[in-house]
Amino acid sequence: MSEYILEMRNITKEFPGVKALDNVNLQVKKGEIHALIGENGAGKTTLMNVLSGVYPYGTYTGDIIYNGEICTFKDISQSEQKGIVIIHQEMALIPYLSIAENIFLGNETAKNGIINWNECINRTRQLLEKVGLDENPNTLITNLGVGKQQLVEIAKALSKNVQLLILDEPTSALNEQDSQKLLNLIKTLKERGVTSIMISHKLHEILSIADRITILRDGKTVETLDCHSSEITEDRVIKGMVGRELVDRFPKRENVKIGDVIFEIRNWNAYHEQSSERKVVDNVNIKVRAGEVVGIAGLVGSGRTELAMSVFGRSYGKNISGEVYKNGKKINTSTVASAIKNGIAYLSEDRKKYGLVLIGNVKDNVVLTSLDKVSKNSVIDENKEIVVAENTVKRLNVKCTSILQKTMNLSGGNQQKVILGKWIFTDSDIYILDEPTRGIDVGAKYEVYKIINDLVSRGKGVILISSELPEILGMCDRIYVMSEGKIKGEFDREQATQEKIIKLVI
Repeated sequence: MSEYILEMRNITKEFPGVKALDNVNLQVKKGEIHALIGENGAGKTTLMNVLSGVYPYGTYTGDIIYNGEICTFKDISQSEQKGIVIIHQEMALIPYLSIAENIFLGNETAKNGIINWNECINRTRQLLEKVGLDENPNTLITNLGVGKQQLVEIAKALSKNVQLLILDEPTSALNEQDSQKLLNLIKTLKERGVTSIMISHKLHEILSIADRITILRDGKTVETLDCHSSEITEDRVIKGMVGRELVDRFPKRENVKIGDVIFEIRNWNAYHEQSSERKVVDNVNIKVRAGEVVGIAGLVGSGRTELAMSVFGRSYGKNISGEVYKNGKKINTSTVASAIKNGIAYLSEDRKKYGLVLIGNVKDNVVLTSLDKVSKNSVIDENKEIVVAENTVKRLNVKCTSILQKTMNLSGGNQQKVILGKWIFTDSDIYILDEPTRGIDVGAKYEVYKIINDLVSRGKGVILISSELPEILGMCDRIYVMSEGKIKGEFDREQATQEKIIKLVI
């Protein structure tokens, strides 16, 4: 009997104008944790969508051999019947259904069309115990944090008698604590005989958990590394991903002079949208100088995003109070339009929900917040649009077939560049960047960092919100630490260490 539970041979998948996979080969051993890594657009998610039947047999060439059989999955339900379950990067839970309802949605325990809810609840309890989640099965998904939602997704996979579990960026939205819990769970599943394929850009997590690593680049298999036979370092993996040594993760900032305070948030308060008695931002005071990158560190749920969104047009929260100053003058940021008019830009942590019009093309997304710059008498000048979009694509190195390509068909890193391009076109003075490198690879991160450096070199102020402490320490001139809605501390670059920040966030 073969030692491999899965072999994908010579898989080729094409979309209009692009070959996403070019004769890709993948071999996964039974009971191992196999990492699949590569830059954004390398083909990782596409390959897993082929395997799981999201892209059905006939839309690609090559063979899928699973447990010794050639498989021709027509849809995702056929792959699930074989024990292959995929958990996508964007979680597929329905917020206003309960945990139990989500776990058994489409897979209900029923007789003569009548659902046996007692059995569903009992089985849910058993599944939650397996994943280490102590929650009532009747709890609504909307009342769970992101980390717990991810555990519900795994419980849902276990309900389908999973043999091969595919996890696409499972920790991208999690803090360090929740990430570690999830990694420990994947190890526990391995001990129970579940094979896992894990896609992630967090290389330290990959190296801590993976048995073997397969690297894709430009839709082709580069190599498979055995983590047990030799010492594999992050630098070795990065070289395989990008095809070159990446000497410095954070580009050096040269000739940037930090000037006077240009932006200030004073005594800012905001309350939760659903629970109006719960304070999520508590008397926060922040200053930003010209040419300065100011970091906000903290765990998910510490109030960082709530602060950013409530300041930017009161996009989140109730009973908001406080004042915003720019160049010493009080400004109005009570609506998104007024915030933009006063030179504030906000890049959301959720690029698909708040950052892009996914069915729109690159050109339309780039000019969306500054239509007055490409129009006259309310009539859009299409030639100006084209020039702006093409210049943005060239300047930010956006990989797309053309400026008319829909943004939903771009990789995560290139979607992020389009959003940055949109806000750069506004020529704002203050850029609030909320998790700008979430879910993108090291090469794309480096390019985002260069964009940030370019902004401050032109005298702009940048507020960088990030859950990745190396990013905060590597990019920021000054760092605020948030916890439970409050500013717990402030450090200059020279004073800041991971240990000091962690002491304040937990």
